[in-house]
Amino acid sequence: MGKVYLTGAGPGDIDLLTVKALRVVREADVIIYDRLANPEILKEAKEGCEFVYVGKEDGRHTLPQEEINEVIYRNALEYETVVRLKGGDPLVFGRGGEEAALLKRHGIAYEFIPGVTSAISVPAYAGIPVTHRGVAVSFRVVTGHEAPNKEVSQVDWESMSSDETIVFLMGLHNLKKIAANLIRVGRPAATPCAVISRGTTPEQKTVSGTLETIAADVKAAGIPTPALIVVGEVVKLREELSWFENEAFVNHQEGETV
Repeated sequence: MGKVYLTGAGPGDIDLLTVKALRVVREADVIIYDRLANPEILKEAKEGCEFVYVGKEDGRHTLPQEEINEVIYRNALEYETVVRLKGGDPLVFGRGGEEAALLKRHGIAYEFIPGVTSAISVPAYAGIPVTHRGVAVSFRVVTGHEAPNKEVSQVDWESMSSDETIVFLMGLHNLKKIAANLIRVGRPAATPCAVISRGTTPEQKTVSGTLETIAADVKAAGIPTPALIVVGEVVKLREELSWFENEAFVNHQEGETV
């Protein structure tokens, strides 16, 4: 039996892949990868490495999670070094814990390789620090997409009335509902909000507004997934700290890689 490396690919910019992740990618006999992992990473694999795509899109899953778990397990029986490559960090809404639990039950050796999470890096690339002295002393990361068959939401909306920064992952399709819930629990309708699409890539685009306007603003802009939502006063800092999108646009126009 082989060993499985549950590996974070980072948020998109290949330069944000960790040194350890790059090492195991180069050593891998098989790489099981998802939709959000930068495909350029696969070019670092050795000759003869096998690739298995198990990506998920909203409403279009190549395989359900239970079958992905089995794919990882079966490949661990066949190959010595298995890399499960996941966008961002494998444990931030990445189902890495579920995959590890199945491997543990079957006696398969595994290791977590943390990745740079989009929850912090994507706002940073948009010029939005999730904390800032005098503005926000804490932040939380919340799923923007719960399983549709859940009878009771696990999201504690009532606790989100404070001034902390909130980052919602996978919430673009629920943006209007998210904004309405935050206003309902006491966040002012004028609270700054930003939606960042395809963060840390040359296609990054940010739409800023308020909780009251953001759904309409994003609809008008027509930005695609993947996207995350940032709520809080730190969004205003973008006006001063924005750096990447202008640079990405200029370099993209010149045919350079960012």
